Order: sequence, then C-alpha cells, then structure tokens
Amino acid sequence: MGVGVSRSSLAGAVAKEGGIGVISTAQIGYDEEGFEGHENECNLRAIDKHIARAKEIAQGAGMVGVNIMVALKNYKEHVPEAVKAKADLIICGAGLPVDLPGIVRTAIEKFNYKKEEAPALASIVSSEKAARIILKMWEKKYDCLPDLVIVEGPKAGGHLGFSREQLAELTPEQYDDEIRHIIACTKEFANKHEKHIPVVAAGGIFDSKDVAHALSLGAEGVQVASRFVATYECDASEAYKDAYLWADEDDVVTVQSPVGMPGRALHNVFMQNVETKREPITKCYQCLEHCNPAKVPYCITKALVNAVKGDLDHGLIFCGANVGRIKKLMSVNDLMQQLMLAMS
Repeated sequence: MGVGVSRSSLAGAVAKEGGIGVISTAQIGYDEEGFEGHENECNLRAIDKHIARAKEIAQGAGMVGVNIMVALKNYKEHVPEAVKAKADLIICGAGLPVDLPGIVRTAIEKFNYKKEEAPALASIVSSEKAARIILKMWEKKYDCLPDLVIVEGPKAGGHLGFSREQLAELTPEQYDDEIRHIIACTKEFANKHEKHIPVVAAGGIFDSKDVAHALSLGAEGVQVASRFVATYECDASEAYKDAYLWADEDDVVTVQSPVGMPGRALHNVFMQNVETKREPITKCYQCLEHCNPAKVPYCITKALVNAVKGDLDHGLIFCGANVGRIKKLMSVNDLMQQLMLAMS
C-alpha cells in the first residue's frame, strides 16, 4: 500500500471504523516540497504529519499504525520518527526486524516518553521458520515478544516473501497448514511468557468468507489491502483506483522487483517496456538498502510515484491476487461492514 496509497486519509478512515489503519512510510513524503534532493527529511516530516492527520480523522477510535519496511535505507530513522509521532502500532516486514525492540526502546528514552506510550510492535512473516527466528531473537536479546504477528500469504500484493517456484507450486491447503504452524509456534512462546499474541492472516482476503476461513484456522484477525484501494478515502489518484476497477484476473502478473524479490502487479504499458529494455536511471531516491542504480532495470521509487499520481503508462501498479474481483468503489464504512459479517 506504498508508495502513497495508504496514508492519512485511508488509515484515518479505517481507524474511525474501529480497525487498525496502517500508513506506509515508504517514500511517504513524495509530494512534500523539496523531496527531490531531500528525500529523507521530507519522509520524516511526512511521517509526523500523516500520523497526526490520521488520528484527527479517527477521532479517538481504532488504532493508527505504520508499516516500515526493514529493507528501507532509512528504516532505523523511520522507526524513531513513528515513535515520536505516537503511532499506536509499528509493523515491520520486507526483511526480519530483529532489532526493532531495541530501536523503539532507545527512541522512548530519547523522547522521554513513558513506558505505556510505547507503540505495539508487529512483525510480518510468511513462514514458521521466519516466525520462530523473530520470536527467539526478541526473547533472547530483548526479553520481549511481538504484540502481534502478521502472516502474509502468497496471494498478497507487492513484494512477496516467496520464490517464484513457491508461488507456482504452493496450494491453498498447504499454506493453511503453514498458518496453523505459525499460530502454534507463536502460542508456544506466548504461553511461556503468559502473554497473548494475536496472529493476523493477510494476503488474498477479499470478503467475509475469507475472513471466516482465516478465523477458522485460528487467526484472530485479518489484514486487507487491495480492496481498500477501491475506496473513496484511499490516498491514491482516481486513475490508480480505476486501474483496479478495470483489471481482470489475466492482468495480474508476477514481476521481478529491482531488488530481486518477486512482486505481484498489474501488467500495463510500463511493464511491457521494462520487460524488453532497461529504463535509464538518472536519479537515485535513496529508498532501498540493497539497490544498485547501475544494475537494476528501473527505479522503483519513480515507478511507484508515477503510478500513485496517475501516470499509469510510466508506473508500477502493485496489487493482490484478487484485484480482478473488485468492480466498484465504496466507502471504507461499507467495506468494513461487509468484512465484519464474519465476526457477527
């Protein structure tokens, strides 16, 4: 839901309905004055601004969280900024956030905040192995455990925690078993510390039936992304939303990101062009830690910014596997009510 797809408007609306509205910090300040040349400063300023705006929209309901990718070059600056802005929850994925508790504790001390003002912490995982690594490392190094574990499955959008082979071969039934294993692993650590750690299922959650299925596996909640793009409150341009509404199942492809990870996106003019030739990169936006502008096929920041602004022919449009099923815009309120049918 980055770059710019989920910022204060969408996150605030979701929180207002009692959910957890999540702001992506990836190049969040792309439209701030001075972004060209001062990317990091603009991103940090925008983190503060959008958390404050989302909380204002939420009017005290729900929670306002941030998603901060471990793969970001300025990951260790975004986390303290989110603490400073009093985000309710910090979610980290695109890598294992093994040092997240330490970064947050240092920030709490720096800003002279009380312990109860610390945000809840969550890690995104795609396998039991990854979950166990995080749980063991946080336990051993920081004597703490995540407050939430998010399991992102193979039907998710954007960068994926699976190889192309896994995406082609993994069946829904097999991944259901993996979710059960992650839940059991999490409970093992939680019980040892007498702590409750909810596990949230993500990736391919489209309607209340999917929510009910996730709950039947033992998950205690769901994370939904693509469907919230097709809401009035989504921060993306109308052209970006239209791309979702017009998309068919056949338009969804697995692409290779400039950082070497497979990702799910809509096949468009931009994708056709980069399949056959490299796009010259004249400017590095300092976004990802492991990105060599001299070797990657295109600049992912430029491609994502173009898309969210509405320049789709020059943009990368990340999406989930079920985007072809989205056929109309709706309000966040209506969408939340639909999804919550499984809870009633």
